Amino acid sequence: MPTLFYARLIGLTAGTLVYLFLIALILGHRRPRRFERLLFLLILSLFFIYAGGLLEVNAEIQFGSVPEATRLVYASLIALGTLFLLPLVWHSHFEYAHSILNRRLDKVDRFLLCVMYFVPVTEIVFVTVIVWPASVGSLWRGFLEFQGEGLMGAWAICSVSAAVLPLLLLRLETRSNERHLGWGLSSAGIALSAILIARIAWATASPLAADILTTATIVAGILPGTLLIYFALKHNFLEYGAQRNMVYALSATLLALLYLSLVHRVSGWLAPVFPPEATASVLLFVLIFLFEPLERVIGPALHRTFRERIENWQRLAADLQEQARQGDVARLIAHAEKRIRDEFSLAAVRISVPRVPGGEALKSPGGLGHVVQVPLMKDRKVIGLLEAASTGSYLTGETSAALEYLAEQLPGMFDLCRLIEEKLGLERELAERERLAMLGQMAASVSHNLRNPLSSMKTVLQVQLEKPDLPADLRHDCELVLGEIDRMSAKLRQLLDFAKPSPKGERVAVVALAKQAAALFRHDAERRNVRLEFDGPAEEVCARASEQALSEVLSNLILNAIEAHPNGARPGGGCVRVRLEREGDRVEIRVEDDGPGISPELRAKIFQPFFTTKATGTGLGLSIVARRVDEMGGTLSCESPLDGGIGTRFRVTLPIADEANGASI
Repeated sequence: MPTLFYARLIGLTAGTLVYLFLIALILGHRRPRRFERLLFLLILSLFFIYAGGLLEVNAEIQFGSVPEATRLVYASLIALGTLFLLPLVWHSHFEYAHSILNRRLDKVDRFLLCVMYFVPVTEIVFVTVIVWPASVGSLWRGFLEFQGEGLMGAWAICSVSAAVLPLLLLRLETRSNERHLGWGLSSAGIALSAILIARIAWATASPLAADILTTATIVAGILPGTLLIYFALKHNFLEYGAQRNMVYALSATLLALLYLSLVHRVSGWLAPVFPPEATASVLLFVLIFLFEPLERVIGPALHRTFRERIENWQRLAADLQEQARQGDVARLIAHAEKRIRDEFSLAAVRISVPRVPGGEALKSPGGLGHVVQVPLMKDRKVIGLLEAASTGSYLTGETSAALEYLAEQLPGMFDLCRLIEEKLGLERELAERERLAMLGQMAASVSHNLRNPLSSMKTVLQVQLEKPDLPADLRHDCELVLGEIDRMSAKLRQLLDFAKPSPKGERVAVVALAKQAAALFRHDAERRNVRLEFDGPAEEVCARASEQALSEVLSNLILNAIEAHPNGARPGGGCVRVRLEREGDRVEIRVEDDGPGISPELRAKIFQPFFTTKATGTGLGLSIVARRVDEMGGTLSCESPLDGGIGTRFRVTLPIADEANGASI
């Protein structure tokens, strides 16, 4: 019937354009991922089937009796698309499932796919090696007839697979839009399967029913492609809908092709009455009168879309502005890179602040995409660089404009973030200073209130010990109490040292002071079976420091290094090295030991007041060292463990005093 014939023509045209649109969409937004490649091949197979059917119908309209060469072309397209359709349906679903599970195909999947691909490859080899040399003889015509009879069955198997596999994937998929797409594809597969099974059953019973079901098959076969386009544009499935300009260009191109096809068809119909050129001119001229109605229809939609995109950009900028108020530049850069990449469906985004001169440019994964670089400007100077790489398509003007808009906002965000970061740092430093001042006042008060009673107690005990007739056991007890008083006095003195600031900087002979400190602790080192070594330059080095403060620093570091070796822990004894070295305008003091070392967890706390791992320690030694070094304008660092997983090294650097007037260089 002519109605069914033209219905098939419209259906085949629509199917060809739908799958051609998807092919262009994937090619324009290609990604170096296996699933996208498989999806492209699957859609290409469907395109071959519809394009071959469309060529067949147009050949019947044009020639009446289709030439053998034309029949060979469209039959080959349909056969080629059908042969690989089932393996690609299974392979693409397997790959999608494994992308959800984040693993590669297992052995069972690979074996099944090899078996499924073996069938079409074998048929192609058979045709190429045996059938093709026979040209278009009876063997080739028999092969085509066999393909024609088996098409419906092959399509039915494919449609059943397309109905069942999405249902299985729904057990793995958790995203809402992807689940809705899975239900839609499964429903389309069920409908297509029912139509194809009915078509096979009634193929010989009723020619009219067979024609109706064939037309229904063609129309139903468009549903999967239509669903993919809808979810790609509406819900950004696989991030294909991010490049709106490319979608608009593809849509306009397909509409233009459809209209030109209509012009050609109408010109052929009216050829007995009007010349085809006149009909084509009139139909093309009619477009002029359609511009204003089209503008009224499309204009508000475009304006609404543009407004939505601007609002999205503003929300993105507001989100980055809120992140900037957290006062962490590194976190702001990482957050901005992720949000920009997700918002515009880009392959990679990199923000360099400050800009690295001569650095390697950002590259798109797989080398398929387009990379754009937008400088970050402040006061007409380049302070950084925003780089964005697409997944495959050329970055459209819409995305480029958005990146330029964000590049104008980012410098202000970085300035705000740095100011807040500095403010938070100053507040933390002020709070720490206030806490230390409070601790110092408390320590000074406690020390002042306890030293006088301890001095009185010590004096009384010393007087008692001077009596010659004091019993031996009582003398022993008094000596023990006197030793404890001395130990308490040392702790109180350490508290006072922590509480009071060091004197102002003066010219100090560092080599002599360090050698003297090492000599004072040599006896303690020998008692613990520790070898104390000193290594310094022959000439004197003077630093801008406080002699009392530097003496406290050296004493605490050397004593800690000696006490890092427990008594009798090593048969061969341990070693502590005190080394001095001049480096430019600074002098470096290194105190090393080969003890057990300090774990990373403890290393982050050792300079905190009152933190200690010793049973009888106050936890103020290294805190005093850090405070004194900071007051002298130096730096302090700790390295542990050293070579072999043991040992600790403390580095103290101080500014060298000027030879003339004692000022630091």
